[in-house]
Amino acid sequence: MEAEDDAAGAIIGDEEIYANVRDETDSQRHRPIISGEQLDVEAYAALYTGRTKTTRLLFIADKCGAPSMELEALRMAYDEIKKGENTQLFREVVGKINGRLGPNYALDDAWADAVDRRAELKKDKLENELNAYRTNLIKESIRMGYNDFGDFYYAHGQLGEAFKNYVRTRDYCTTSKHIIHMCLNAILLSIEMGQFTHVTSYVGKAEQTADGLDPVTIAKLRCAAGLSHLEGKKYKLAARKFLEVGPELGNNYTEVISPQDVATYGSLCALASFDRSELKSKVIDNTNFRNFLELVPEIRELINDFHTSHYASCLEYLGNLKTNLLLDIHLHDHVETLYEQIRSKALIQYTLPFVSVDLNMMANAFNTSVTGLEKELEALITNDQIQARIDSHNKILYARHADQRNGTFQRVLQTGNEFDRELRAMLLRANLIKHDYNLKAARKH
Repeated sequence: MEAEDDAAGAIIGDEEIYANVRDETDSQRHRPIISGEQLDVEAYAALYTGRTKTTRLLFIADKCGAPSMELEALRMAYDEIKKGENTQLFREVVGKINGRLGPNYALDDAWADAVDRRAELKKDKLENELNAYRTNLIKESIRMGYNDFGDFYYAHGQLGEAFKNYVRTRDYCTTSKHIIHMCLNAILLSIEMGQFTHVTSYVGKAEQTADGLDPVTIAKLRCAAGLSHLEGKKYKLAARKFLEVGPELGNNYTEVISPQDVATYGSLCALASFDRSELKSKVIDNTNFRNFLELVPEIRELINDFHTSHYASCLEYLGNLKTNLLLDIHLHDHVETLYEQIRSKALIQYTLPFVSVDLNMMANAFNTSVTGLEKELEALITNDQIQARIDSHNKILYARHADQRNGTFQRVLQTGNEFDRELRAMLLRANLIKHDYNLKAARKH
């Protein structure tokens, strides 16, 4: 490969091809040391709390395709559900286990019936209390009554009813903190129900209530906005939101998203949508985000490899992570698209500095075949993402650069025309002054 000469007028022949060889020891030094081990379900589940922990476990059980991992996830989901009051979900999990975990994980009718009886009594009590509050017209009590109903329905898995009751508190909010609390509850329910238009709406409402926003709440809102943009495949906007999450988040949002998720989602979206300078300034040099990256060393390494053009190493990291990323409840639908965009950016960046590229060497750099590489490059050229042409016989990619000589001639002609026009204007003005020709406006009488 041959580095492009920046000097104007330099002409480089297509036949002048030089190899851009990377030191083999350098390649070995950056070789990923990561295995494709299956997901540690227990360690993964420990990152989350509440309903989202159960939901993620059930998602893993449905998608993993490995019987041992499926049973492990179902076992943990069973144990987690029995800590709560969602008997409907409990019965669904028991049906999925189908006796494969022995009698200790069978349907516990006594427990389920007892929970249902307590739920009926509690519901009647909450209704009586709320009716009394409405009669007395005490706004704060009515707000708390609707909140209690929202908590009740949420605990029993009736997300739609929970959302309605949380939203009803809006008319009875008297402080900024009340509004923030209502918005956070609505956001949580909207994320779990997959209604991300509501997420965007309530994030906006919360951000307008500046008085009640503390650093932890701001971090939560940015996470929620990032998830909403991710769901809408607006990867650049999603990356910006995740990258803005401050260290105040800590483990305060594990009912929706973990700090490890912030690092993973933000990094992959940034790789797919940021240019090299943005990647350096907004990700690598971002001191706040670096704290999140330290929690996921593989993501940190692949970011650095991509920026330093160690594409084979970066893509190998991505390949090893792919199986586990496909088990992420929010990311699984976007993995293929993100990987495709990251690979395309890597191919574009690899070819950008050179006038000609040996496809055999490039194929080795990307751990692919020359035939497969040609097809990828053809697609990028067709979409005008790479300005180049392929010599299929000699297996060389030639960059299409503007004709510098012709461009120089055009600039010279333009400069000459501008000089001629300015000179004529100066001569005209000099003649007018020489002959004392002044055009005076007629006086008005």
